[in-house]
Amino acid sequence: MAILLLISDMDPEEWDEAITRLAQQRRVRVWPYLEDPAEIEYAIVWKPPRGALQGFPNLRAIFSMGAGVDHLVGDPDLPDVPIVRFVADDLTEQMSEYVLHHVLLHHRRHLEYAEQQARKVWNPLPQPTAREVRVGVMGCGVLGSAAAAKLGAIGFQTRGWSRTRKDIPGVTTYAGSDEFLTFLGGTDILVCLLPLTPQTRGLLGGKLIAAMAPDGALPGRVIINAGRGGLQNEAEILAALEDGTLWAASLDVFETEPLPESSPLWRHPRVVVTPHNAAVSRPEPLFDYVLDQIQRFERGEGLDNVVDVQRGY
Repeated sequence: MAILLLISDMDPEEWDEAITRLAQQRRVRVWPYLEDPAEIEYAIVWKPPRGALQGFPNLRAIFSMGAGVDHLVGDPDLPDVPIVRFVADDLTEQMSEYVLHHVLLHHRRHLEYAEQQARKVWNPLPQPTAREVRVGVMGCGVLGSAAAAKLGAIGFQTRGWSRTRKDIPGVTTYAGSDEFLTFLGGTDILVCLLPLTPQTRGLLGGKLIAAMAPDGALPGRVIINAGRGGLQNEAEILAALEDGTLWAASLDVFETEPLPESSPLWRHPRVVVTPHNAAVSRPEPLFDYVLDQIQRFERGEGLDNVVDVQRGY
């Protein structure tokens, strides 16, 4: 039996060495170069074409190459087998680094200093301490909980919101729709790490931004989105920047990727654009994770981080 590797939007040359190493443990077939679909027991996938996972009669599990699975669960022809999210220390650490970096970038008013540097202006700006700034993490799964805990550890007033309540050391947590506006109303810098579902699509827009705290220690509201591009309404984000409702933004994901050259987000002086690299799945940790899951599964111990297809995460 064999593992199917189906990678879209990635450079396969970057994976050659790791695939060779994986093949030392299990037979590997790279889509679409298949001889016998019946030999495929497991599939490691990223953005598979719709219907591409049909026709494997012995498929036992699908492993997503990322923490998100929106690239999978919208496929009506998806086989009825467990789908497993990639959850590993490597990915969690990368996301925490991204979140801390961008929170601190806005907290220390770096965009304003960069603009002053371009004009050769020497002008120290008022600087609140971390304990005066309220950071809210929206989406407290594995990645969000880790980032929130680290923000709290360096002194920020940290709060987290998720569909169900989480217990995170040093973090005030909120849960469900009844506590959502309370969470937003006490947030100066909002970090979005929600999964993309029909309920969250377009959520990060004008109405949500206006519900954030209007009286923070920073010059204005800040949003950081390292979740999914479909979570944000870019036209409303730009409008909020222009009318002053929103002070600044760091965006790692976009409605269309790569971000079109025509997008005003590229040129906005208070927007940081990064190319969907907040947390990148690297071959070695990913394959180690998959092989460990397969071995445990075949010993009858079950799979970790299985997706609820109805909820979308």
